[in-house]
Amino acid sequence: MTRRNLTRRTFLVLSASAGGTLAGCTTALQPRPSSLALAAPPVRVSAAPPPAPAAAAPTVQRTPELDAWFAAREDGGHTIPAVPYWRMDPKFFRQRVVDPTGEPAGTVVVDTPNRFLYLVEPGGMALRYGVGIGRDGFAWGGEGVIHWRQPWPRWKVPAEMVARKPSLEIYSVANGGMAPGVDNPLGARALYIFQNGQDTLYRLHGTPEWDSIGGANSSGCVRLVNQDVIDLYDRVPHHARIVVHQAPLMAAVGAAA
Repeated sequence: MTRRNLTRRTFLVLSASAGGTLAGCTTALQPRPSSLALAAPPVRVSAAPPPAPAAAAPTVQRTPELDAWFAAREDGGHTIPAVPYWRMDPKFFRQRVVDPTGEPAGTVVVDTPNRFLYLVEPGGMALRYGVGIGRDGFAWGGEGVIHWRQPWPRWKVPAEMVARKPSLEIYSVANGGMAPGVDNPLGARALYIFQNGQDTLYRLHGTPEWDSIGGANSSGCVRLVNQDVIDLYDRVPHHARIVVHQAPLMAAVGAAA
């Protein structure tokens, strides 16, 4: 079964086994951009104010630094495709900003309405990442702890989900789930959020679907492009505190450092 056989329906995934392998949330799968798309010509950053909702998103000029950030890479025996970042809104690029959260250094903060994730740093600064978030009705909010983390996780579909969608039986817990890889909905990394010692079913995870960043199209989880989730994974302290806001932070846009 290929990713093209999966519908755009999204799911919450429960814990997979008593052995400690957890399943993460599922995200809508889309066809990966072609190599022709990656060859699109560069365009310059617009200095104009943010466009009206009907207007096209700002575009960016390709640079060696951005090319390096979003380049294809080998990781854990898998080839992560390059991201055609010139087709993204540049506000969702990874960047250091003045911290708008007021949280202690080491805290992860998700600003759901603005589609940003912050990793708070010392000295009043934060690293900001663009994210895709859960659809209305599936989004979780509150405080928790990143209790468990996994590079290249398996996706294991629980029995309740298989009952609703029998074609997913091949990825069931009994069948061992979907093997890690770039087509796996959880991407290159997954960070699992617990609250009061219980799994919230809320995850931070990677995705190859760069065009989903800034959108609301997953079942309660926060997705980052694989290049960003690897960067975040390497920086987040063990058992880091996480705060998820369902109301926008006052200074969410921040000022780039």
